[in-house]
Amino acid sequence: MDWIQIFSNASQELISPTTAAYALAALGLAIHFGYTGLLNFGQAGFMALGAYGYAISILTFGFPVWAAVLVGVGASVVFALILGIPTLRLRADYLAIVTIAAAEILRLLFTTGTWEAVTGSASGLQGYKGSFGALNPFTFEGTVGFGPFQYNAYDWWIRLVGWTVVIIAAVLTWLIMRSPWGRVIKGIREDEDAVRALGKNVYSYKMQSLVLGGVFGTLAGMIFVLPRAVVPANYQTSLTFFIYAILLLGGAATILGPIIGSMIFWVLLSFFSGFIARAVEAGWLPFMTQVQAGQLRFILVGVAIMLIVIFRPQGIFGNKKELAFVK
Repeated sequence: MDWIQIFSNASQELISPTTAAYALAALGLAIHFGYTGLLNFGQAGFMALGAYGYAISILTFGFPVWAAVLVGVGASVVFALILGIPTLRLRADYLAIVTIAAAEILRLLFTTGTWEAVTGSASGLQGYKGSFGALNPFTFEGTVGFGPFQYNAYDWWIRLVGWTVVIIAAVLTWLIMRSPWGRVIKGIREDEDAVRALGKNVYSYKMQSLVLGGVFGTLAGMIFVLPRAVVPANYQTSLTFFIYAILLLGGAATILGPIIGSMIFWVLLSFFSGFIARAVEAGWLPFMTQVQAGQLRFILVGVAIMLIVIFRPQGIFGNKKELAFVK
């Protein structure tokens, strides 16, 4: 078994665009769930809006990159308002029901053949990367890097932009959570009646939190599709569940937690995927096919996350105070 190749492939996930996208989406959920106490189960919907808003703006309307980004962000704000207006005055579980249903409705709308000329239906969209690639300052030929991190100019450009956005979002979150706005948000998480008694408009603050975390999810959706095509199957409910696993792994109300959690999640997933596939090829698992091996990796990652949650239930960067809220 080629252990060097397995570890090499797994280590590449540390800085992959997918890891960056999930870290940014989990940071949005940290604002929703960790800091505000909003049960948003529709982060996949925000990511889908970002991906489709960006791709459709370029392919159908010929927008530049900056305008396509604004279209995706604007769509996410409208989506957050549609979700929040009828639910944020009610109990938290109403938002959970509405968001998980709304995300599925969006995915099915993008899958339907009615707007196939625009959305690509089940086949999705591709061919929108040229505008982003044209902004690439790297002009070297071949691949450049060190160790397992050997990439061409476009791949380095994606990683630079993706992780820059993650860092900016993390710093912004850290700053606003230390501000008076952030203190109100955390007060709503602990006891919104007490915050309301102090004269604060709890509904307005919840809406602002929903919009901000949704925008992070939308930007994550754009980063997610830069190295791949936009396919509606990528935005199923399981996507949101993976993001929640990352969030709880790192710590629900933390800044670094979603980032480190995303790295651990994807490194573990890549490691188990490579290990199991080669174990089947080597005959170590004669009772298992390659298809079954592909599902076993999720089971092993789930067990690993369960062990971490058991022995570190507040997350890697969490504390006991946050644990009390998550419970």
